[in-house]
Amino acid sequence: MPRRNRRTPRATRGGRRENYRRGKPKPCAVCAQGGVLDWKDASFLRKFISDRGKIRSRRVSGLCPSDQRRVATAVKNAREMALLPYVGTR
Repeated sequence: MPRRNRRTPRATRGGRRENYRRGKPKPCAVCAQGGVLDWKDASFLRKFISDRGKIRSRRVSGLCPSDQRRVATAVKNAREMALLPYVGTR
């Protein structure tokens, strides 16, 4: 005879509440700065790369989709001009 599951499905899964509301999302760092993004501003672009030199994801960096694409392009241009490092090897 199979064991009976006493939990209700999806009600307590992961400890989440059913109608959980999040607070306001943080504003995008580039939009908060006025939308100005330049590949020559290496100190600002360093916020969006990891210690290994990888570009951080949108989820981690908190950027909006259009600014994430712009940051990725700016980081690649800054790498080409030797302002930022490429991905480090082990």
